[in-house]
Amino acid sequence: MRRVQTVEISSYKVGLAIVLCNEHDLLLQDSNKGGFRACSFVFVLGALENIGFVANMVSMVLYFHFMMKLDLPASSNTLTNFLGSVCLLTLLGGFISDTYLNRLYTILIFGCLEVIGLSMVTIQAYSKGLRPDLLCQKGCLKGGIALMFYASLSLLAIGTGGVKGALPALGADQFDPKDPKGAKQLGRYFNWYMLSTTFGAAIGVSFVVWVSTKEAWYWGFFMGTMAAIVGFIAIAIGKPFYRFPPLGNSPLLRVAQVIVVAVKNRRLPLPENPDELFEVNDKDRDQFDEKLSQTNQFRALDKAAILPQETSPEPWRVCTVTQVEEVKVLTRMLPILASTIIMNTCLAQLQTFSVHQGVYMNPHVFGLEFPSASIPVIPLVFMLFLIPIYELLVVPFARKVTGHPSGITQLQRVGVGLVLSIISMGVAGLVEVKRRDQARKDLFKPISLFWLSFQYGIFGLADMFTIVGLMEFFYKEAPSGMKSLATSFAWLSLSFGYFLSTAFVNIINSVTEKITPSKKGWLHGDNLNDNNLNLFYWFLAVLSAINFIVYLFCASWYKYKEETTESDSTTKTENVYHK
Repeated sequence: MRRVQTVEISSYKVGLAIVLCNEHDLLLQDSNKGGFRACSFVFVLGALENIGFVANMVSMVLYFHFMMKLDLPASSNTLTNFLGSVCLLTLLGGFISDTYLNRLYTILIFGCLEVIGLSMVTIQAYSKGLRPDLLCQKGCLKGGIALMFYASLSLLAIGTGGVKGALPALGADQFDPKDPKGAKQLGRYFNWYMLSTTFGAAIGVSFVVWVSTKEAWYWGFFMGTMAAIVGFIAIAIGKPFYRFPPLGNSPLLRVAQVIVVAVKNRRLPLPENPDELFEVNDKDRDQFDEKLSQTNQFRALDKAAILPQETSPEPWRVCTVTQVEEVKVLTRMLPILASTIIMNTCLAQLQTFSVHQGVYMNPHVFGLEFPSASIPVIPLVFMLFLIPIYELLVVPFARKVTGHPSGITQLQRVGVGLVLSIISMGVAGLVEVKRRDQARKDLFKPISLFWLSFQYGIFGLADMFTIVGLMEFFYKEAPSGMKSLATSFAWLSLSFGYFLSTAFVNIINSVTEKITPSKKGWLHGDNLNDNNLNLFYWFLAVLSAINFIVYLFCASWYKYKEETTESDSTTKTENVYHK
């Protein structure tokens, strides 16, 4: 039998019993909380906050280039570094909301920083004294102007990252994934969350970007600031309707304990029977904590659950099987995370070089004049129709065929997105060849901006599958005390993709300068008509195809988390949760 231990200190047992009783009473009082009514406030903030964020994402490269006087590679790299920092800092928001503050307070605190950052960007765009001279050609961003520029971007990155690290998990907390109905609703939640952010993005890349590029940049930034303020007020108003799961111990500390104890016990033999490994008695377990079964992957970590003879169970001397399995889950997630980075490197090109392509194209589409940064509105409009169709028609049909609550597994959904991203980069290269050839033939008769909608549209579908699949995957598979942190892994993949884009641009330029007959890099200078952007797109397409093969291996190797089904603890937890 498994070595089930009880904590010997009686006062600890009494305290634990009091806590469990209090939590039981709180759940009975909160039976009317949660669900899609609570999530409606999350959807409102997701839409409003995304108006400014996505508008900045697709247009700031032009603001950096024309208003802050950065050259083409520098403006692209500055934007990708900024977006990479935003996505990386989602880990900070996720960590804090898992450990120290509930998700709502985390969102509001980081939201204040985001509003301050947006306000500073607006002020700098408005004041001529805080911008470089428009006639300046080189080395224009310096002194107090540079300080204001980088300080505002830093605050904006910290605030936006913290909000996005906690917001999706706040909505997902309103459903019980252990209940079949709750599992279906959780899958629906991530689709509707994607729809709300897409709605905000569509407004941002159409109306806000048009105002920024045609009227004044500061008006566009001001609109994004006001939308964010209204969104944060809305999320605060919803407080009476939210369920707040209890905060856990530091996830990083729990991981560190497993690694340290496993190293200390490395010379001890593993028991032949896994049931002899250490686990906490159900009576001493917090009813909100998951109990995970032992798996055979990464057996070296199981040594952390070996309790030597005549040794009392203490945190840095032994770990539970559940704690070890939590570390295994996170370890299994890493290859999935790594194999989606290349796709997000491709996404970075649509927000930088593709926007620059539009500057050299005919802006009239269907008789309307589009700013080049607004062309993503076309695939976003498609997504506004496709997401409900996918949720209301495709998922129920697929659910009947596969029996899976979400229709297809999260990893299958991510795989579809990866394939579409490969196609998008291939199409982007072909469109660039057509654009550049026409520009060299007759500079005054460029092709229509509408041609960019093909690469944006295909990648928009890829994003719909991949981002939602990753967020749901990381949330469901994460240990109970790491939900926000794990959901932020989807943003972490974006972060690495943006940073990798910066590295690729620099490396490709450096290498091709040496090996091409012209001694010019594929992406050199400020004139796209003299560059070979199409070769860079095709390079990413080939790299994405290789990455997809790696992903197939990682997805087939991944072992989904399985919870124990011991009747007493599971039934007790579910009954309390649903009363």
